[in-house]
Amino acid sequence: MAVEIIMPKLGVDMQEGEIIEWKKQEGDEVKEGDILLEIMSDKTNMEIEAEDSGVLLKIVKGDGAVVPVTEVIGYIGAAGEVVDVKEAAAQPVSSQTAEQAADKPALSRPAASQSATKVRATPAARRAARELKVDLSQVSGTGANGRVHEDDVEDFKAAQPKATPLARKIAEDKGIDLADITATGFGGKIVKEDVLAVLESSQPAQEKTEVPAAPAAAELPEGVEIIKMSAMRKAVAKSMVNSYLTAPTFTLNYDIDMTEMMALRKKLIEPIMEKTGLKVSFTDLIGLAVVKTLMKPEHRYLNASLINDATEIELHKFVNLGIAVGLDEGLLVPVVHGADQMSLSDFVVASKDIIKKAQTGKLKAAEMSGSTFSITNLGMFGTKTFNPIINQPNSAILGVGATVPTPTVVDGEIAVRPIMAMCLTIDHRLVDGMNGAKFMVDLKKLMENPFELLI
Repeated sequence: MAVEIIMPKLGVDMQEGEIIEWKKQEGDEVKEGDILLEIMSDKTNMEIEAEDSGVLLKIVKGDGAVVPVTEVIGYIGAAGEVVDVKEAAAQPVSSQTAEQAADKPALSRPAASQSATKVRATPAARRAARELKVDLSQVSGTGANGRVHEDDVEDFKAAQPKATPLARKIAEDKGIDLADITATGFGGKIVKEDVLAVLESSQPAQEKTEVPAAPAAAELPEGVEIIKMSAMRKAVAKSMVNSYLTAPTFTLNYDIDMTEMMALRKKLIEPIMEKTGLKVSFTDLIGLAVVKTLMKPEHRYLNASLINDATEIELHKFVNLGIAVGLDEGLLVPVVHGADQMSLSDFVVASKDIIKKAQTGKLKAAEMSGSTFSITNLGMFGTKTFNPIINQPNSAILGVGATVPTPTVVDGEIAVRPIMAMCLTIDHRLVDGMNGAKFMVDLKKLMENPFELLI
């Protein structure tokens, strides 16, 4: 029997994914573990592996298609097998299925193919089944085409009608008994629409409100075009709104004399190149200076996160440095993990690696998560100063501006020095102005005496 290939849910907030490229074509033989296709979800590219062997019978969604999670994108089966795509597409998939689809890309079997010897279930469901002493083969799964989830096991144990959390909430608010509702959701689960249907049927005819017909689409003025936001742009928008509306911030601006830093970089270019094959950049030197400053105990709140509904502070005794990378499609923040344990050469290699992956769309999810502090550099565009938005859940972000020859007073005399602007945006819930200023004073001192980076 043909196995459906679905758009996997790679994260809690993922609603849809974009198919970048199918690596196999219709009619190709597929072995378990083969790479089937590459997709992009939000900001992450992911290669999807086959969980079954057979022949790629049908590609339902081609390259470039944007597909909701858990929707069928293809089929694998026996050679010569015919797939009725229309019939398969007509089968409903509940909203709960989308919320609970496996984090791991999966090829899902129909529920009817489950047996006592092979039951499709998430690790959490298997653990719950062991703890509750439930036979998984007796549980009806509500995951993608029969995959058993943890709540399926708990529902089975409690012998309660299965329903999505939203359906339960609506039914509770309206005083409706779930036992009186006919389920139409995937796997016999009650969904929001089922509850609303009961409400509608019980509402007096005179109280029913006629829904006006949707207005016809307005004709666009000449010169106007409407395009859909890419998955990456949507993710950036959501992240920025969340950060902007969540954290009360302020920004500190400092001028850094780059004379010694420029001299140090000039001396380091050749030896670093010989050792790593890479050219050390100012971003590398600035990043390492930030890491060393963050590791001072007095600056621990600049390297922290708020957790548990902002009731606790998570202090980090390490630095995972996020480095913002701007692309035409949006903004990525790949992470140099364990930066506090790196020498300058190590940091150059690690930072160049993740930046290249970001630019070529090869970043893995793990390489974009876990940052404890972030930096963003707009200096190459001549930007002198700006107010960067914090990469949540970090407590701060450092903005790097352009280095400009500037008249300044040195030892009582006016001299022209290369001055770099730096902007530190801070979450005021965690860090006060005085502590932020102390951090910037120490960072400024280190950058203006950068030979200490090598000690």
